[in-house]
Amino acid sequence: MAEHLLQASRQRQVKVMTAAAGSAGQAAVPLLLCALLAPGSAYVLDDSDGLGREFDGIGAISGGGATSRLLVNYPEPYRSQILDYLFKPNFGASLHILKVEIGGDGQTTDGTEPSHMHYALDENYFRGYEWWLMKEAKKRNPKITLMGLPWSFPGWLGKGFNWPYVNLQLTAYYVVSWIVGAKHYHDLDIDYIGIWNERAFDINYIKVLRRMLNYQGLQQVKIIASDNLWEPISASMLVDSELLRVIDVIGAHYPGTRTVKDARLTEKKLWSSEDFSTLNSDVGAGCWGRILNQNYINGYMTATIAWNLVASYYEQLPYGRCGLMTAQEPWSGHYVVEAPIWISAHTTQFTQPGWYYLKTVGHLEKGGSYVALTDGLGNLTIIVETMSEIPELQVWYTKLGKPSERFLFKQLDSLWLLDSGGSFTLELQEDELFTLTTLTTGSKGSYLLPPKSQPFPCVYKDDFNVDYPFFSEAPNFADQTGVFEYFMNIEDPGEHRFTLRQVLNQRPITWAADAFNTISIIGDYKWSNLTIKCDVYLETPEKGGVFIAGRVNKGGILIRSARGVFFWIFANGTYRVTGDLAGWIIYTSGHADVTAKKWYTLTLTINGGFSSGTLNGKPLWKNVSVNFPKNGWAAIGTHSFEFAQFDNFRVEAIH
Repeated sequence: MAEHLLQASRQRQVKVMTAAAGSAGQAAVPLLLCALLAPGSAYVLDDSDGLGREFDGIGAISGGGATSRLLVNYPEPYRSQILDYLFKPNFGASLHILKVEIGGDGQTTDGTEPSHMHYALDENYFRGYEWWLMKEAKKRNPKITLMGLPWSFPGWLGKGFNWPYVNLQLTAYYVVSWIVGAKHYHDLDIDYIGIWNERAFDINYIKVLRRMLNYQGLQQVKIIASDNLWEPISASMLVDSELLRVIDVIGAHYPGTRTVKDARLTEKKLWSSEDFSTLNSDVGAGCWGRILNQNYINGYMTATIAWNLVASYYEQLPYGRCGLMTAQEPWSGHYVVEAPIWISAHTTQFTQPGWYYLKTVGHLEKGGSYVALTDGLGNLTIIVETMSEIPELQVWYTKLGKPSERFLFKQLDSLWLLDSGGSFTLELQEDELFTLTTLTTGSKGSYLLPPKSQPFPCVYKDDFNVDYPFFSEAPNFADQTGVFEYFMNIEDPGEHRFTLRQVLNQRPITWAADAFNTISIIGDYKWSNLTIKCDVYLETPEKGGVFIAGRVNKGGILIRSARGVFFWIFANGTYRVTGDLAGWIIYTSGHADVTAKKWYTLTLTINGGFSSGTLNGKPLWKNVSVNFPKNGWAAIGTHSFEFAQFDNFRVEAIH
């Protein structure tokens, strides 16, 4: 059995440790843990009273939203190395579970993720990057558990309402199509499906979803609900026998290691289906270590899933660097294997889903906690069986804190138990994590250091001339409202045959506060003085509008309030320069020789406190005063949810 005496959080100044021990029969294994503040405290691990709950795994979330956006265009070998640190067994985080967002075209924290059905009669199972990520995870660990959950939904499902439960059958069909598409196009078996992330559930919808899954032969796909709080889902299940029957797992978010009575009374599996959401520093790593143990000890939760998997989004977006590791520079290849990777390894490398917790788990007298698990086959982490003694325990150690004393997932000398009657002593100090196990398969994976960190290139261009793109989105563009995809103009044999197109024509069923305009950001947030040039094509007569922008200062869930310098042209023959995306702050406006269905070249130059713009190389406005903000991303976008195209994008920043 593997048990862990886990280091607790800094704020509480507690002792932490992870220990593993076990017994495969009726033997009691005393663990003598001498914490500095509690010498002589004895902790007994014992399975004579049976085992505790079945362990379901440790995992992480890609999405909610666009958190893996920059990972996909990392050059090799660095992209594969990052994936190995996340998913490869006995190497790094060695995750048991991967949960992904079912893209719904809406802003879901750090960007939008495209839906497999933008419109009612549209189906495409190659958009975005979650399919690719699931396949890469499965390639490294064929046994990994896969989960899907919607945050937003495409607008057509709401029939005019910002609500996914207008037509229960239609929404269920949409979600089941994603599961069927995962199998048909990618040979991916989805194990768990959720309802609506951190939003209202509809009891009848959950029942309809179960019936439709069964009708499609997907009885093996389990339902987790409601990815919000423990209530009211738990109480609802206790008074509705059919609901109780169709929900397999109750998933709560950020439960603070605690559950509620109603959830336990359902006798269902309890998971922390989203947790962590913390800067991946040592403080965040200590928090992650504490909840991995205490979610079970305090709350009977048998799976814990981190938001988010890898911080692969521009750092100045909301919740920057809140991933298990950081990979936000595809242009340089630089990435950082952060401490939470190794905190995860203390559990994931020495347990597997299907193992069982011992009932003798708990807290250390002076702070901290310990858990113990067994596979029931006599394999041990700490494993003891009644027919032979445990001769030796492997010891893995992490110490967070000062650089001079810091260790991450280091193998120490093993403990010999033959002469000690099955007991041993550990001295515990603050901010430590131990795993003690009879498994000898643990390993601290490593590669040569990745390239050094570099800023986004000062000169960047993209003509979008990709005949058969592997990914639907152009590199480094991070959609914040709307969806921008590679597009081929079959009618245009000329230079605009391949473009980037904004493809949403109606507002999605939102999860966050999407803007009323579409926008995709790119570049270095520190950019101040720059020139942006782009060819644009309005597809909507009279009402259509597009923009290019610089110094865009907000994104993610804050996108509606983004400031910057926005240069707009409209199909009604006008232009506008605004200081915000919403268009309230108008610097200047006037007539422009513009109509729909024609290509135009826009240029925006921002230098110090002034800006100017040209249309097809001719000055349209100049020396307009722009005092705020001082820096930000470049961007492209549209006035509303409308079709429009962009080509030959170029930005040159002056440092």
